[in-house]
Amino acid sequence: MATSALHPGMGSDESQWKPRLRCPRCSANLSLLACTKCWLQLSEDGGIVRALPPERAEHFAQFIRDYEHIRAAEGRGGIRDDYYLGLPYRDVSGKNSAQWRIRARSYDCLMTRILMPSAPMGARILDLGAGNGWMSFRLALAGYKPCAVDLLTNPFDGLGAAERYRKYLPCLFPRFQAEVAHLPFQDAQFDAIVFNASFHYAEDATGSLREAMRCVKSSGITIICDSPWYSCEESGNAMVSERRAKFQQSYGTASASIDSVEFLTDDRLQSLSERLSIRWTAYSPRYGLRWAMRPYAARLKGRREPARFRVYVAQRVSG
Repeated sequence: MATSALHPGMGSDESQWKPRLRCPRCSANLSLLACTKCWLQLSEDGGIVRALPPERAEHFAQFIRDYEHIRAAEGRGGIRDDYYLGLPYRDVSGKNSAQWRIRARSYDCLMTRILMPSAPMGARILDLGAGNGWMSFRLALAGYKPCAVDLLTNPFDGLGAAERYRKYLPCLFPRFQAEVAHLPFQDAQFDAIVFNASFHYAEDATGSLREAMRCVKSSGITIICDSPWYSCEESGNAMVSERRAKFQQSYGTASASIDSVEFLTDDRLQSLSERLSIRWTAYSPRYGLRWAMRPYAARLKGRREPARFRVYVAQRVSG
């Protein structure tokens, strides 16, 4: 699936498509960026539509500061285009290569086993948690019409970094700063929605998944990709405690300003299925023998189980 060569002008669309908007505060449909019902004013800055109401921007401000601080310290982002163009198959910085190898396998599974068989060329795909836009860029190259959503807008790891893809596409994909629980899009207009390593950051699992499914067509699919799964709550909670302690020691913040989902379990997925009348199909990307042996090695060493990653596809249950 890796793209061997990228040249300016690659892609299939000749003009940027624009999703139909609605107010993320009062849910009124919008024809412009101003809501005439609650008077919320969306804005556009550097090609990014700012769709966070002021009160929600304040709510997420500390989380964004902490997250950007940690991501910068981890070496996320690059100076040259080749860093962004190589993702997820090649991390030219060498700082997070092991993680990107996992992301690459997940992306290949997403494409070959889910999107390519079910989403026709030109399908509109909402990329939730798009970060620097690498997945939206890959989807655009593959002939889809992506729309990127994230809380971060900075130019090294957020939506601003997607500017680096502009000269490699006829027109850059739409970008929105928004939260997943209150998306600025009208109902039933996307063929697929992907939580791109982002569902575990949601504060309300049920509300966020319900909101995504509101935006997808009745025949469409909603996908959770690259969120950690554990067999029980105890393992997931242990991971959260370990990560927060590590972040506090390494970066001076536990990055716990919002109470997020953090991880998945089968019980949590079953609860979502019952609440939202959906059925799940799980796909297991092939990460290699060493990765597959990690749970057994952890058990032998008396350690908590390691996270496992699957790709989960949600569809409405008819009738």
